[in-house]
Amino acid sequence: MDSKTLRYIIKRILMAFVTLWAVVTVTFFVMKAVPGDPFASEKAITPAAKAALEAKYGLDKPLMEQYKNYLVGAMHFDFGPSLKQRGRNVSDIILDGMQTSARIGVIALLVATSIGIVLGSTAALHRNTVFDRIIMVFTTAFVSMPSFIMGTLLLLLFSVQLHWLPANGTEPGGLILPIVTLSLYPMSYITRLTRSSMLDVLGQDYIRTAKAKGVSEKNVIWHHALKNSLIPVITYFGPELAYIVTGSLVVEQIFAVPGIGRSFVNSITGRDYTLIMGTTVVLASLIVIMNLLSDIMYKLVDPRITLE
Repeated sequence: MDSKTLRYIIKRILMAFVTLWAVVTVTFFVMKAVPGDPFASEKAITPAAKAALEAKYGLDKPLMEQYKNYLVGAMHFDFGPSLKQRGRNVSDIILDGMQTSARIGVIALLVATSIGIVLGSTAALHRNTVFDRIIMVFTTAFVSMPSFIMGTLLLLLFSVQLHWLPANGTEPGGLILPIVTLSLYPMSYITRLTRSSMLDVLGQDYIRTAKAKGVSEKNVIWHHALKNSLIPVITYFGPELAYIVTGSLVVEQIFAVPGIGRSFVNSITGRDYTLIMGTTVVLASLIVIMNLLSDIMYKLVDPRITLE
């Protein structure tokens, strides 16, 4: 690894910490500025009981002291106790939810990327054929449709009408529909991105030179065209993960998947401020890290890229 690449990585890591600090700070003060309090829904709560709860969770301290304590805890991924799920720490709730969400997200990511690259490359190699047009029609439809609409349609078709798959994510086979729902949009986008990039690469001079030297069509495609056409796909890798993570917030609610997305939505409706802030920090950390890794992967795929 050369010195320029190392300096770039160090700079990006420092920027990542600044970004996460900004996320923690903004989330904390926004939660404090929201009207009401997390104990407003408690039945017939007395002022004395409310004061005792605030003292228990440290909400009676000055605002800046609360911010300092939360910032120190967030640096160790200790987000304190949940305000609604009594006796449970936010870190434990997030860890339990991430076990399911991470499995869904990774599988959806792999499915979307692999199928998208294959379909995009095939469409480019069979440009303007019936097969190419069919792929473009379906990918356009999937890109245009939000995940909550797609999830609802899949639920109605395969669970309600055909009874092929369960509607509840906790049942055997119940994660198939959420995975399909989360993977359709990025798969379609990657298909279109790969097709466009592949067509551009196939028209480059070095491809024509390789063919003129007698390099086989297979080697031209696999060793020259495909490798260089994957650079835009890697660029989209970070945002793709961001889409899957944020999309899971609604999809997990539709299919009753016990993941971090469902916990996050329930924490918002229940005013569980500590869980909201903890989940936001974890998701932001994941997105920042994946964007950093995707930038580093540029260099591995194409050594000609200079990281500055």
